[in-house]
Amino acid sequence: MVGLLLLFCLTGTPLLGCTSILVSSGATRDGSVMITYSADAPFIPRFLIQPARDFAPGQMANVIGWEDDRIRGQVAAVPHEFAVVGLINERQVSIGETTTGGRKELQNPKGLLSYDALILLALKRAGSAREAIRIMDQLCSEYGYQSSGETFSIADKKEVWIMELIGKGPDRKGIVWVAGRVPDGYISAHANMSRITTFPLDAPDLWMYSTDVIDFAAEKGYYRKDSGQPFSFRDAYHPDLSVTSKRVCATRVWSVYRRAAPGQNFSSDFHRGVPGAGDYPLFIKPDAKLSTAEVMSLMRDHYEGTPYDMTVGVDAGPFGSPYRFRDLTWKVDGKSYIWERPISSQQAGFVMLAQSRSWLPDPIGGLYWFTPDDAFTSCFAPFYCGMESLPKPYEQGELNRFSPDSAWWVFNLVSNLTYDRYSRILPDVQAAQKEWEKNFLEWVSMEDEMAGRLYAVSREQARRHLTRFSISAGNDLVARWKELAAMVLTRHNDGYLNDLTGEPKGIGYSQEWLRRVAAEKGAQLRYE
Repeated sequence: MVGLLLLFCLTGTPLLGCTSILVSSGATRDGSVMITYSADAPFIPRFLIQPARDFAPGQMANVIGWEDDRIRGQVAAVPHEFAVVGLINERQVSIGETTTGGRKELQNPKGLLSYDALILLALKRAGSAREAIRIMDQLCSEYGYQSSGETFSIADKKEVWIMELIGKGPDRKGIVWVAGRVPDGYISAHANMSRITTFPLDAPDLWMYSTDVIDFAAEKGYYRKDSGQPFSFRDAYHPDLSVTSKRVCATRVWSVYRRAAPGQNFSSDFHRGVPGAGDYPLFIKPDAKLSTAEVMSLMRDHYEGTPYDMTVGVDAGPFGSPYRFRDLTWKVDGKSYIWERPISSQQAGFVMLAQSRSWLPDPIGGLYWFTPDDAFTSCFAPFYCGMESLPKPYEQGELNRFSPDSAWWVFNLVSNLTYDRYSRILPDVQAAQKEWEKNFLEWVSMEDEMAGRLYAVSREQARRHLTRFSISAGNDLVARWKELAAMVLTRHNDGYLNDLTGEPKGIGYSQEWLRRVAAEKGAQLRYE
């Protein structure tokens, strides 16, 4: 399954996926640090807990990825591995990614570590974001890195960093990389396109980089030191951005920025490929500090209210659906076309928001807000990083077999019921989504206080309490979503609107859609 996810998250093909947002503590209302990650590919994620573990000197540790537990090899163990819930560890360190590709000649198929194995190893070993960056560099230097270029979001309870890396080519271990700390009060975003260009070489509190990041580029002919131009990571390792890649990648970054900071009037020129247009800043200050719910909302986006709004136009159909089924590019009569690629996608395997809160003990402070499937038509549930087991519906499911016992399939069912009659069904889905996420945010506030009191007496009791809450939240939400699926099927059966108080009503189509039908087929359909 990891191979499938790699294919869909890293290639520059029509199935390009994955979007991430990074939010510093000074940019949030409550002072927490947040990252988001939408893993967009046709797969069912296995939401896993990796328990903490101690190793004796000389022992080896298995290398697995975060998405499955297939053993890919071994590395030298460390004395202690932290517990990991999804993509956040018990020290509130979290990591997300988007794959950028970059120069194909720099991949090393013989490297042991794929991007997802690297993430999990770093989470098991790192007590801070800076430490995670150093560990990733050390591991790749020793064991080799096999994936293509990546951009990582790496957060702890105080800082959040954006890191870009790429390998050194066949049979050559190690990576070249650069990492920048998101300034306090600012946010960043990335979506399958390298974001880091020039950076200062003498600001260690804000920027870290491999010692050979410039020398290696010069050795390979990617950069001339005598050019008189400052070194740019993207220009060296991810050159020749196409108009298509800007459109399907940079548009997502632009949309995060234009919603978080509407007063800054970010131009659409760069993501539309206008020659000479400047890229979007790596870091921006939002117009106002963001709540957890608002960051969730930023991951729900089809460019509504912009010239690229996917809910309008003939391609949105009679019910204003923003979903365009694959492939992303297509041809008609010898001409090539491309759909818009939004942040919210029907191909999402899951979406997460990892939240680190410095004022709480680690098991309570780390929250992993997680939803299977498309965030726009699904619902985030809270899981504490101190929990010790998961709700069973979130642990199971197979892509080739529907199961009402799988959270992914339950959410996917509601999503698919919504897509084809979007304007009719979406209000019902959003009402349930709004209600439950509001409840969860309120319950978490109470749970924090209760677990904090328990933690002061017994850490074990607090962990058990956090586990019970998280399991209950997940199970209750899946049960509610099953009820929602049944309600949608009943209320919107056969194209009628059944309000359950009388006879089902035929409500037809919008006047706008009927005008289009009349314009195209009016002569055939008209009657006196």
